[in-house]
Order: sequence, then structure tokens, then C-alpha cells
Amino acid sequence: MELGEQRALRVLLDMDGVLADFEGSLLRGFRDRFPQEPYVALEDRRGFSARNQYGALRPDLAMKVASVYEAPGFFLDLEPIPGALEAVQEMSCMKDTEVFICTSPLKKYDYCTSEKYLWVDKYLGPQFVDRLILTRDKTVVLGDLLIDDKDVIQGQEKKPSWEHILFTCCHNQHLDLPASKRRLNSWSDNWREILENKRK
Repeated sequence: MELGEQRALRVLLDMDGVLADFEGSLLRGFRDRFPQEPYVALEDRRGFSARNQYGALRPDLAMKVASVYEAPGFFLDLEPIPGALEAVQEMSCMKDTEVFICTSPLKKYDYCTSEKYLWVDKYLGPQFVDRLILTRDKTVVLGDLLIDDKDVIQGQEKKPSWEHILFTCCHNQHLDLPASKRRLNSWSDNWREILENKRK
């Protein structure tokens, strides 16, 4: 990079809960497969792990809810979150901006991993397949911003290179964030301002 040349802003976008509606699909899938069982309504979701919350409701429900998102076709059939695809396309066309999708596969990755690639290809095209990063540890990925619905992101790096922007989802909307942490409520919120502010 030559002296005085501005480095591109690198934005990392989580997939489930930010681009793809994981929570809505999970609830619909659970109610379809287990219509007689109690369920957690979206407005009552608390904590990142649905499995943990269902397990607290009744221990056997943890495996039942996990069986929904571990099933073939679950990740491929996720609906895009409103405004997400348009925001990604606009963001990727911005001057001096690099956009990558940074997502964590399930530990039971049999279908999840390939379906994430297929989902990105289906909705965003092959150019974004080349910009898909699958990792269990996002702290080791270099970037300026990470837009993610998980409230606490930990890994090998105690101080990741990126600033975490919390994307509002049903399981985190009740959280009070410290003044130092920023939140993006939806894709109709002013995400452009977050990018420009970071660029400065």
C-alpha cells in the first residue's frame, strides 16, 4: 500500500440472525415437528442458544429443538432477513469497502456447512461464495467491523481487530449495552452511518 493510500474498510457479516432468519425458521420447524410440545415464542427468547433455553424448559426439549436445525435442508431453506440482501449488495459496491460473510458452522456440521455455501450462492451469487468465511473462532479473522447477533464473541484473540456491532435479534433485544458498544436494530436502520463513522 502506497503512502497516503486509504486501506479498504473490511466488514464481516454474520449469517444466521443477520442475513438469514434462523430464529423464525427454528420456531416454525419446531412447532411443525412437535405440535404437542411447549415452545418458546420469539418475544420470550433469551440468550444466544435456543437449545439451552428449551432445555431449561424441559431437558428432553433441548435435543428436540436441536434436531430441527441439524436436519437436512434447514439452513438452505432459511428466509433472508428483510433488507439484508439489498444492504449487502449496496455495501459491496461502496468505494474502499470489502465485505465478507463470516459465519460459524454447527459442531454437528453434516448439512450446515454445504448448505451455507448453497444459501449464499442462491441469494447473493457466486462472487459472495468466494467471500464466505466459515470458522468456529471469529476473533482470529481480520476486519474493521463484525455485524453479529451473538452478544458475546470469544476466542483465541482477547482483543480482536474488529469492532463488534450487535445486530438486534429476538434473543438479544432485551440486553442493555454498555455505552461503548453499538447496536444495529435492523437493515432499515442506518448501517451506512456505522460504516462511515468507522472509516473516519
